[in-house]
Amino acid sequence: MATAVESVFEARGLTKTYDMGEVQVRALQGVDLDLYRGELVVLLGPSGSGKSTLLNILGGLDTATSGHVGYRGKELTEATDRELTEYRRNYVGFVFQFYNLIPSLTARENVAAVTEIAEKPMTPEQALTLVGLGDRMDHFPSQMSGGQQQRVAIARAIAKNPAVLLCDEPTGALDSTTGVVVLEALERANQELGATTVIITHNADIARMADRVLHLRDGKIVSEERNASKTPAKDISW
Repeated sequence: MATAVESVFEARGLTKTYDMGEVQVRALQGVDLDLYRGELVVLLGPSGSGKSTLLNILGGLDTATSGHVGYRGKELTEATDRELTEYRRNYVGFVFQFYNLIPSLTARENVAAVTEIAEKPMTPEQALTLVGLGDRMDHFPSQMSGGQQQRVAIARAIAKNPAVLLCDEPTGALDSTTGVVVLEALERANQELGATTVIITHNADIARMADRVLHLRDGKIVSEERNASKTPAKDISW
């Protein structure tokens, strides 16, 4: 189980308000959060609870309206656009529900698109092998299943050797059997790379593989629990 030896993220009083014409939508309402090195955290909550907004702020894709969030002592709330770009490039890997692969590039080339701009990347071959696709490196997305494409997307995210891996509904478009294979790839990345891994899901079964589970509702963290023992991804079904 991950040991809380080093705080990676510290968020205090985090709020996010979107102006939708004459209506204001409060996506986050005073979130306090600490995430630690190497742990795997699952964020659970219904649609509109603020999960994706929180993840996007942690990843530097969005900024908070008020409050603050720090990454290893560096204040992200005050960062410039350029500083956020550098932060995303060097420290954060993203995995989304939809794979966003470039159709005209092979799996190897899709991953290489990231490794060419990263500071200390692994090779595309290493990343694809880590997610179990060592034999599919020269296949195009159209030649791969949905689960294989999602694993290419994970390989692309981890190839930069990120300290943080942020995953927004990574199994949302997949059936249970394929989803478990994808979860195994994320589990392997978390364990072998030591990346602090956050997984958004609406699927409570996935929470069994986490060190900690955070429940969000109406823009707030309403409860937190720690799994006494983690269930291996291969033993999860839904």
